[in-house]
Amino acid sequence: MTTTELSAIAQERRLVTAIPGPVSQQMHARKESAVARGVGATLPVYVVAAGGGILVDADGNQLIDFGSGIAVTTVGNSAPAVVDAVSQQVAAFTHTCFMVTPYEGYVRVAEELNRLTPGDHDKRTVLFNSGAEAVENAVKIARAHTRRQAVVVFDHAYHGRTNLTMAMTAKNQPYKNGFGPFAGEVYRVPTSFPLRDGEIDGAAAAARAIDLIEKQVGAENVAAVVIEPIHGEGGFIVPAPGFLGALQNWCTTAGAVFVADEVQTGFARTGAMFACEHEGLVPDLIVTAKGIAGGLPLSAVTGRAEIMDAPHAGGLGGTYGGNPLACAAALAVVETIEREQLVARAAAMGETMISRLTAMAAGDPRIGDVRGRGAMVAIELVKPGTIEPDADLTKRVAAAAHAQGLVVLTCGTYGNVLRFLPPLSMPDHLLNEGLDILAAAFAEIA
Repeated sequence: MTTTELSAIAQERRLVTAIPGPVSQQMHARKESAVARGVGATLPVYVVAAGGGILVDADGNQLIDFGSGIAVTTVGNSAPAVVDAVSQQVAAFTHTCFMVTPYEGYVRVAEELNRLTPGDHDKRTVLFNSGAEAVENAVKIARAHTRRQAVVVFDHAYHGRTNLTMAMTAKNQPYKNGFGPFAGEVYRVPTSFPLRDGEIDGAAAAARAIDLIEKQVGAENVAAVVIEPIHGEGGFIVPAPGFLGALQNWCTTAGAVFVADEVQTGFARTGAMFACEHEGLVPDLIVTAKGIAGGLPLSAVTGRAEIMDAPHAGGLGGTYGGNPLACAAALAVVETIEREQLVARAAAMGETMISRLTAMAAGDPRIGDVRGRGAMVAIELVKPGTIEPDADLTKRVAAAAHAQGLVVLTCGTYGNVLRFLPPLSMPDHLLNEGLDILAAAFAEIA
């Protein structure tokens, strides 16, 4: 029985008030007086329950969820196997700190990640709390292994909100503005962006980036090249074929560590267990988080044993890293993905979304690009007849969708991308209804 079938929440959109409703508005007023201003809210409806493809708010509205908490609730919110595993674990113990008195759950998660990530080489894993924390530790590990300092990142990249990961992130607002100075020895080069690259293919885009690395950084100084196989916050940019493989080949030759940041793309989201598998890549290190534990805070770095074991004993860790509740959730997530064949489900959902959105784009020149993989799909909005970004239209379409009970997210360096990340537990009728709402929103906006 699937997570959708087990959900107690009726899988239907239901609007009983305007969005947001009066109770949510009251709660939001409390938020404004209690929570720091820097913590925003895309859609201030206050959720009281969720399951399948539905979010239920405090006013009794039921919204279709095309966000999954930013790619976190991939197997569905409160997936039954996750709830059961966490309930059993919380009754046993909630924390000991793995670095003080270890427990099997952490080891089992490491074993599963070593099994699931690409490549049959000897691997090791270390667990943390957030994607940014894992990215920072991947850099630490690469520096310890190579005895080098430089870290290469890319245009349109997003890697987190800590000091080092802000330096690695490309977009200034809202992630970096006013928060510097940032960590040094981070160097940015162009990525592959097919919509905006003209005739530059993947191989040429890689050659462009590598030329800059060699001339401006020096191959002998590069500890790591860190890249998202699909740029997430940067706009769901899928690099042209051959781009990622050429970068990895260069890293192998140069003795640098090739790091795939799969925080948003991992765990079945793209129609593969990990997005790098679409390109046949076997990264030296893979960073995971978000969908790893069904909503509980957990992240990981997994990679080649000789690289992972480079830091000295005690050099990696953290008080909450690999918390036993999060580990129990992660094991249930893996079980759910494999039992319910959610990799194939993500691919099927992607075919539906790409087909529907491509048909919309054929009749609407404001949709400049439809792209993505699996259940990680986006449309880029532009001024008709150009590739000039239209951030204002993007905001208006998102607002219209929100008003009709569809949770959609925006992203992109230029603020002109609508991204769609439905939970894989969403039934087909909700997926299609959400796309209908989106089409109606475009039709309404002149």
